[in-house]
Amino acid sequence: MTAGTIVIRPLEQNHRSAWYPLWRGYQEFYKVDLSEDVSSTTWQRLLDPAEPMGGALAWQGTTAVGLVHHIRHRSCWTVGDYCYLQDLFVTATIRGVGIGRKLIEYVYEAAKRDGCSRVYWLTHETNTDAMKLYDRVADRSGFIQYRKLF
Repeated sequence: MTAGTIVIRPLEQNHRSAWYPLWRGYQEFYKVDLSEDVSSTTWQRLLDPAEPMGGALAWQGTTAVGLVHHIRHRSCWTVGDYCYLQDLFVTATIRGVGIGRKLIEYVYEAAKRDGCSRVYWLTHETNTDAMKLYDRVADRSGFIQYRKLF
């Protein structure tokens, strides 16, 4: 299989049953277990045109094999919004053929269309396979994330 056989489509209401197993796979990859309430709220926000969120699925025929979520937000540093690529996941059995790149490029195009000034994302320092792709399609910012959970 090649990435050429993959089609990226924006999320639609009838995609939930295809999206959810990928969403759970993403959570398992990062060793988290979000509640059904969080997942349902996320799904509704991703589909709500009033929300600054969006997403897409990578399809191989009738099977969803990857997902991406993105969030637009204001910045004090630019006129155009930033676009945060929050979640990116490809089914483990078909990684390495260009699907992640196609999903990132989908977000790049959505961000350009929406007038954003940049796309950025975070990854865990142990996600070295993904970082090989990220180093080819974007620049490392050099920033380190700090956070406080509530």
